[in-house]
Amino acid sequence: MPKAQCFYPVVQRLRRLLGIGCVVVCAGSCHAQSDITGQGIAFKLTPSYYSTSDDTRALDINLRGNKGPHTAWLGQYNDSTGFAQTRTGYEYRSSFDWARTVLSAQLASGGFAGGSFSAEIGHANYAIVGWGRTNLANYYNLNFDPNDAITLGFGTRALPKTELAVYHLWDDRLPTEQRVTHAVLRYKPSDSERWTVDVSNKRGLTGTGNWVNGFAWSVTYDFGDYFARLAVDQYVNFSDNNQTRVSLGLRF
Repeated sequence: MPKAQCFYPVVQRLRRLLGIGCVVVCAGSCHAQSDITGQGIAFKLTPSYYSTSDDTRALDINLRGNKGPHTAWLGQYNDSTGFAQTRTGYEYRSSFDWARTVLSAQLASGGFAGGSFSAEIGHANYAIVGWGRTNLANYYNLNFDPNDAITLGFGTRALPKTELAVYHLWDDRLPTEQRVTHAVLRYKPSDSERWTVDVSNKRGLTGTGNWVNGFAWSVTYDFGDYFARLAVDQYVNFSDNNQTRVSLGLRF
């Protein structure tokens, strides 16, 4: 059977599982959100390939389903060392006159559990706040920032077709001294296109006790239902290795 035909049933199974999960969550939500149950589920599929300087290669497939304020996802990570991890998660988004908030929870095989809260406070100009906690179980971090951390920053949508955000996060739980500063530019030249550039600096201790100071960048291009991303990351996940990532995506 051709590879494309082998891959398609896996995506279909993930899609059905996400669809069931989203409908269950929406059916159990408060009456104020009951009108969303008639909407369809919007899916996003993202396969990614990671190449690390210690010769580790990895594949990650992530499928997200969105229905109103609810988002659920399933993902599978496998690398050339034999490590594999399945993950699932859920987000609930709320919008108020003065703020937008996100509550998030995540589980992964091997016993990992985590959660986070983030908010944008303001309108055209806004403050960014966030806080996250995990149970510190073994986990390959695909967020590429400390998960047990506080986040503070600011952003603006006051520029034409442009959004800018700068935020700083730091590990406030473990004695790692890990800190990351991001500057993110989103530019939308047309209704069907968007460019996203994320540049970051990280400082802190690796798992081997080495102090590192490195940079990372990523560029994402969205066109209609498709997108592509390239990222280069020094000392990825506060390791002693550098990593290049390539992602392709489809919304359907």
